[in-house]
Amino acid sequence: MHAVISTGGKQYRVSEGQTIRVEKLPGEVGTAVSFDQVLLFSDGDTVKVGQPTLAGMSVTGQIVQQGRAKKIIVFKRKRRKGYRKKQGHRQYFTALRIDGINGP
Repeated sequence: MHAVISTGGKQYRVSEGQTIRVEKLPGEVGTAVSFDQVLLFSDGDTVKVGQPTLAGMSVTGQIVQQGRAKKIIVFKRKRRKGYRKKQGHRQYFTALRIDGINGP
């Protein structure tokens, strides 16, 4: 059984017991979260697709970790002009454990 949810401007395919990293959500470790924007649900035999979301469906989870991803290097350069700019970035994330997919 799996579902596709939307959060932080991205879509994630989730199933029960799975741990996923999403864009930073407010809350402490151990806080329960719920997602109402369920775009697709499948139980193996039937597939339900929302237009755009499925009414009455939700996915529940729990915050496992709040953190920052590995550093990426942003390097800009223009040839023959002597322009070089090096910048680093670490994106904030929230790790979630999916506890259940609730439907009508």
